Amino acid sequence: MLRVKVKQLQEFTIDELYDTLQLRSEVFVVEQDCVYQDIDGKDRKALHVIGTDEDEKIVAYTRIFDAGDYFEKASIGRVVVSSTARAFGYGHDIMKASIEAIQQHYNKKSIKISAQTYLKKFYESHNFEQVGEEYLEDGIPHIGMVRNG
Repeated sequence: MLRVKVKQLQEFTIDELYDTLQLRSEVFVVEQDCVYQDIDGKDRKALHVIGTDEDEKIVAYTRIFDAGDYFEKASIGRVVVSSTARAFGYGHDIMKASIEAIQQHYNKKSIKISAQTYLKKFYESHNFEQVGEEYLEDGIPHIGMVRNG
């Protein structure tokens, strides 16, 4: 079972910060073979949704934003699950927790994401719908998706 914490950046322990950045780099830079600036300055404004396994290892993560802080709607980004933990459904768990955190912390129901195109069905299972055409972001095909409550 995934244990979830929601924190501001300044509430991270050094180990949590290191492990989170390592996970993001492991998946977004190494696994996806994408050179890009992961540490983009937006972490300071975000709330961080951190998922740990029974061994308290960080295996899933997102960052969430209030409306106007990233997109015009509240948003979820940097959705990541460790490759060794994907079989346990933690992607769905961290998305549910992120949607709940936006409702709880920002009192918003409408959420926009920039989704990697190959994950369209995954996000549709969380009631997101595609808006607009496919585009490239850091060399990877993406689509805009919105969830309206």
